[in-house]
Amino acid sequence: MSNILSHHGQDINAEKVHIFWEEFMRSAIAITIAACLAIMLGVEARAQAPTVYGEPISIENAKKAAAAAEAEAKKNNWSMCISVVAPSGDLVYFERMDNCQYASIKISQHKARAAAIYRRSIKTFADRIAQGGGGLTVLTLDDVVASDGGYPLVMGGKVVGAIGCSGGSAQEDGQTCQAGVTALK
Repeated sequence: MSNILSHHGQDINAEKVHIFWEEFMRSAIAITIAACLAIMLGVEARAQAPTVYGEPISIENAKKAAAAAEAEAKKNNWSMCISVVAPSGDLVYFERMDNCQYASIKISQHKARAAAIYRRSIKTFADRIAQGGGGLTVLTLDDVVASDGGYPLVMGGKVVGAIGCSGGSAQEDGQTCQAGVTALK
């Protein structure tokens, strides 16, 4: 009787139940550990950014990045506002293309400022929010913009500023900014 349990008239071996339960718990623990590692590695990968700020971008390099972004926008018939900021987020250079909406003036500056002060593409914020759950904590951070179109400008492995573009879709803004980033590589 000590090794046999009865459940709705069926005899169940207690030892088999115990073995099953141990295997189930080992599997659950292994899955939990694997999930935690995946989350930690994912957060670490997202958090990777240049670790130091450099001297603020020169006006010549700011104009060079903005000119490349403007060329990309013109090539695709997009009207953009393009902002280049120092690592502090302060404006260094700005352009508003003809017919770009006026709201994009401040939006492009905000995107650039967020990319500079957080030293990462602002698209990472949109991606984290889209995941839900713990990613929603991004919404509590100051100056976050959850879109594409703001990228740090890195020279010599250091963040020297950032570029922000606004006037099109998030994807168009991001593509325009990427042209500016590439111009400084």
